[in-house]
Amino acid sequence: MTKKINTKSLVLGIMSGTSLDGLDLAICEFEENSGKFSFSILAGETIGYNKDWKLRLIHAKNASAESYFKLHADYGSYIAEIVNTFLKKHKLHPHAIASHGHTVFHQPELGFSTQVGCGATIAAKTGITTVCDFRSLDVALGGQGAPLVPLGDRLLFGEHTACLNLGGIANISFDDEKGHRIAYDVCEANMLLNVLAEKAGKEYDKGGEMAKGGKVDPTLLHQLNSLAYYSKLGAKSLGREWFETTVLPIIEKSKLELNDLMATSVEHIATIISRELNLKKIETCLLSGGGTWNSFLVDEIRTKTNCKLIIPEKMIVDFKEALIFAFLGYLRLSEQLNTLSTVTGAKKDSSGGAVYLTYTNRL
Repeated sequence: MTKKINTKSLVLGIMSGTSLDGLDLAICEFEENSGKFSFSILAGETIGYNKDWKLRLIHAKNASAESYFKLHADYGSYIAEIVNTFLKKHKLHPHAIASHGHTVFHQPELGFSTQVGCGATIAAKTGITTVCDFRSLDVALGGQGAPLVPLGDRLLFGEHTACLNLGGIANISFDDEKGHRIAYDVCEANMLLNVLAEKAGKEYDKGGEMAKGGKVDPTLLHQLNSLAYYSKLGAKSLGREWFETTVLPIIEKSKLELNDLMATSVEHIATIISRELNLKKIETCLLSGGGTWNSFLVDEIRTKTNCKLIIPEKMIVDFKEALIFAFLGYLRLSEQLNTLSTVTGAKKDSSGGAVYLTYTNRL
């Protein structure tokens, strides 16, 4: 560990989400004054996965132990190459890298949540101190290891009642009546919509155009809305395993036309999200993630809630999760808490993340 010695620190945050859109990179500057934090995103970029990488990441769950660890090392090398190109392009050199990696297994009930993308490899090939494996300590403490973004939501975007990320999975965070930060995964989002879009030969449903052209099927909608996860109380989180074993079979059994499947899926996602906004009496909600650009989905949420939905500047929408993982890395290296037990259900708060020091870049 190393304590913060600079008033301002540059950290590169790297995030790969469950929707497999690509690798998000955001180089961010943080400053702390009297316990309050400010930030700016100096540069951000999304590097889309080619077909080979997307397939390797999708099928990682079926790999042998040897193949899995080869992927772990290879993906770390890939991230390092992307980082070196990104930093050279923008002529920036951060004090540290905070890499979330790509989640392959998320089963906190069995004691693990694993992300590929070897932090040691990233540190070695970039020459920059790297923080990774953010979830394992919290899981070891009995928590879900997720969501991790809520502390950043509170400290960087505290002016909003809640923050909602519309990524592969939709997740929300807010302060409860006792002032404790609460957060959880709400439902599947782009993970489902992108699977349907791919059936039409598209990466995603731009603006929700496919969904607009379809009709909502009440039977399928009821099936999706009735999934047990949505009535579960307390700390909870979702992973690709849940989507593939619970949601996807329902969709694949349906005989509906593709546009109708899309319309029903959007209605389902909007219904579950708006239910949470209304139940928790959220007044203002900051949106982020790729689903924010699905105007049809956002409009459907708006029609079902009195909550004011706020769409920030594009850099925040696109890179908020990478920004916050940079912030979590910043907190880890300055020996501050970065994981909240009120969010994850762990025995206590913690400062998660494995650190690979290079001694050439220190906060």
